[in-house]
Formats: sequence, structure tokens, C-alpha cells
Amino acid sequence: MTQLAEQIKTTTGNQAEVVAWKWMRYSGLLLIPLAWGHVAIQDVLVGVHSIDLDYVAMRWASLAWRTYDFLLLAFAFAHGVNGLRQVIHDYIHNEKLKRKLNWILIVFWLVVSAIGAIAIVGGVRLG
Repeated sequence: MTQLAEQIKTTTGNQAEVVAWKWMRYSGLLLIPLAWGHVAIQDVLVGVHSIDLDYVAMRWASLAWRTYDFLLLAFAFAHGVNGLRQVIHDYIHNEKLKRKLNWILIVFWLVVSAIGAIAIVGGVRLG
């Protein structure tokens, strides 16, 4: 365990904070190639003017592209929600309110992630 992670665990006494701290670093590293790859493909190679429902249907016909989009969704949204959780931790000092907001944030994360996953798994149905 890194020295900073050990310090976080010692300061908070909470292993979950260490996991959250590590998640921010690992997900951030994984997001770099995923996000830049997405930008390069969608905006540079394909061009935003060419992206329509038919393009998405063609792209999602491949399991590899669905997996790529799912990973991008999962890492980006989890990274962002974890960052928001940290902001709550920094600015809310009432422990009861902090716990309540964290639970609301977890439910929000689960619902939006489920909707995104259902959309990716369900795919695009063309009439």
C-alpha cells in the first residue's frame, strides 16, 4: 500500500476511504485512453455530423463496441460520482447529513448506471 493510502487509512480509520482513493487513481488512468479514443473515433474519424441512430445501431452490432462503451460509461460515471462524494465529504460536516447524502448518491449512481447498462445491452432497435 502506498504511503499516502496508508496515511488516509490511519487518519480516517476506514478501509472504504482507501478503496475510494485508489479507485479515483485507477479509474482516472483507465479513462485517459477510453475517453481520448472515443473523441478520436467519434469526433475526428467519423465526425459528429455523421452520427445518427443508424450509425449507433451499426456500431453496437459488435460486442466489442458495446463493451468499450460500457467501460467508458462505467469508469467515467463512477469516477465522477466518487468525486462528488469527496466534495460532500469536504464540505458537509454533519455526519448524519453526510451519511444520508452518500446513500442518495449511491442510489443515484445505481439507477443511472442501470439505465445506461440497459441501453447498451438492449441496443438500438430499428423499425
